[in-house]
Amino acid sequence: MARVAGVNLPLQKHVWVGLTSIFGVGKSRALFICDKAGIEPSTKVKDLTESAVKSIQDIVATYRVEGDLRREIGMNIKRYVDLRCYKGIRHKMGLPVHGQRTKTNARTRKSRGRSTQRVAVSKAS
Repeated sequence: MARVAGVNLPLQKHVWVGLTSIFGVGKSRALFICDKAGIEPSTKVKDLTESAVKSIQDIVATYRVEGDLRREIGMNIKRYVDLRCYKGIRHKMGLPVHGQRTKTNARTRKSRGRSTQRVAVSKAS
């Protein structure tokens, strides 16, 4: 079992695909890590040697991934909210932050099941 940055890599997948299961490692960084470690990206994770796993762990340790990256992103969002800047207000209201339209679309961010949505109220007679 290959464990890198606190994440178990899926054994049946290629190394570069398995590395993308680590938060903060995408396709280009995964391919770069494979190149730097001298591992063929199409090698299956289950076929890696202990030395290859160790070299991958050492390379990934130089990047900010998983918990550290999540904490940094969370602190950045908290800073925006505390500053009450435009991005912070959008985060607080649960609306799209990067300039997307909201008249149509934005369903995932606005969420239909939210309690702040309009609720039909019947008239008392």
